[in-house]
Amino acid sequence: MENLLIEQIIERILVQSGSSVQVVLEDFFPGDRFAGGKYNVDNHIITLYREEIKAQCLQLFSSTEQFGNYLAVVFAHEIGHAEDRELRDLIQRMDGTANEATKKGIALQIEMNAWDFARTLIPQHLHSFMDIIIDSSLEPYYEALEVTA
Repeated sequence: MENLLIEQIIERILVQSGSSVQVVLEDFFPGDRFAGGKYNVDNHIITLYREEIKAQCLQLFSSTEQFGNYLAVVFAHEIGHAEDRELRDLIQRMDGTANEATKKGIALQIEMNAWDFARTLIPQHLHSFMDIIIDSSLEPYYEALEVTA
């Protein structure tokens, strides 16, 4: 049942976005970070990590009741990366500088671009829910820049 719900959410948002990105589902992110999704710019594939998304939802909302909506927001964000026409240029600029503050600023811009696009894919009535996720997601970037959100 849960996998059917996930597939329906992915299909709905994918069609709505018009993206040609491929989507892979896995249970856990294979690294130290707490990542619900990952976009690979080289092969144009989004990987969503079901159990990580559940854990994030539980951590942020103390429940998995909103799991479907949380997954939709995470997926919309990853599509935001996939459809960001500036992404390759931003990555090159980030890789091409030794200035840590500049790198952190570019990393924040990459995330904000993805969130801006994601907002267009999520229904208006879920935007306050989405804002909580966005604020939580961007907090480390603002902290890295020593800026308040």
